[in-house]
Amino acid sequence: MKLDVVILAAGQGRRMNSALPKVLHLLAGKPLLGHVLDTARTLAAERICVVYGHGGDQVQTALQAPDLSWAIQSPQLGTGHAVLQAMLQSVNSSITLVLYGDVPLIQAATLQRLLNVAEQGGLTLLTANLDNPKGYGRIVREAGKVTCIVEEKDATEAQRQIKEINTGILVAPTAALTRWLPTLGNRNAQGEYYLTDIVAMAVQEGLPIVTAHPEHLWEVDGVNSQVQLATLERVYQRTVANRLLDFGVSLADPARIDVRGELTCGRDVFIDVNNVFEGQVTLADNVRIGANCVLKNCHIFEGTVIAPFCHIEDADVGPGCRIGPYARLRPGTELGRDVHIGNFVEVKNSTIADHSKANHLAYLGDATIGQRVNVGAGTITCNYDGANKFRTVIEDDVFIGSDTQLVAPVTVGRGATLGAGTTLTKNAPPDQLTISRTKQLSIAGWKRPVKQKKD
Repeated sequence: MKLDVVILAAGQGRRMNSALPKVLHLLAGKPLLGHVLDTARTLAAERICVVYGHGGDQVQTALQAPDLSWAIQSPQLGTGHAVLQAMLQSVNSSITLVLYGDVPLIQAATLQRLLNVAEQGGLTLLTANLDNPKGYGRIVREAGKVTCIVEEKDATEAQRQIKEINTGILVAPTAALTRWLPTLGNRNAQGEYYLTDIVAMAVQEGLPIVTAHPEHLWEVDGVNSQVQLATLERVYQRTVANRLLDFGVSLADPARIDVRGELTCGRDVFIDVNNVFEGQVTLADNVRIGANCVLKNCHIFEGTVIAPFCHIEDADVGPGCRIGPYARLRPGTELGRDVHIGNFVEVKNSTIADHSKANHLAYLGDATIGQRVNVGAGTITCNYDGANKFRTVIEDDVFIGSDTQLVAPVTVGRGATLGAGTTLTKNAPPDQLTISRTKQLSIAGWKRPVKQKKD
């Protein structure tokens, strides 16, 4: 059956107390609407239409994609009115699935189960049973059959005791939906056009109404406040943590990990507390990540240890390396095997070959560094002249003394030694000691100035 997906994302979200449109607030580093779109894309729909309104330009700019169509809802007159805006566009589908941009954790498996039921024909509702259904529309049944949905503000006291609630997610025959929506009325406490009123219309036409339920109640939780957003963040992260644990990853505390992208782990990986993983991160076998690190779009090869408080972004770290603590690997960094990058060392757009070390207080930017190089504390590559950047080349088996400045473009030949305190402005020949220092003087009789007393 041909499927259309309509995602309602026009609401302002006043309770968020934010100028940002509600559906652009981040959960696990991705906009709420982005989560829903990713799930919708797994369903092989003919069309995905986003109904936008408040902050529409921002929403479109943030999430524009070739596979999306957009329908504006202005003013916002309720869920039925919102779906109608999407249906006004040309549709050729058999069924239409309605989702919500502020219900980010709905699972593809749940939606597929809903669609499987919908293929039997009729109107299909995703419902759930809650111990405390306050605020939700109630599913009203007679002799077990759904007869209507009553919103909380319009419900009688008896109807408010019903535990089965409407999640808002439904699948309807597209032809019936296009017939029903223009006839909706707004005689209710909100003065809005409720999508839920199509249930009574289906009953009147004798169209079968069936229900399905989510596997987890949190799948249908919406975000209307910062508290609800924070709650779902923890749900999401705990779900990710459980998946990692099932795969064999050791987590020091499953409640203190944040994955804001995709984290792929090999065997016998250990992750300490308060780590953040963004974008695409791969940890190979036997990698250990110390506490309080941030890793973004990086590949950490087998056996590497990342000590606490390191930041690694857009970098590849070879096998058996030792990084940190307090190290920063910036975009373009590529480390070979058994490379040591120590505390307060920053590396940017540089390749460092096997068995090389920079253990203390260094900046290595735009550099190509060979094997078995030792970089002393306080060394920097001076790669920027204020307008252009230049590259430093350090060949194999070089020893660089502490407090050395390499003014690029410059090459240090194989096996060379640079004396401590050297400012290198010309190429250093291989297998020689190169040193640049001012002559040391001791001045006899010199007196340190004494601070004068004020009158």
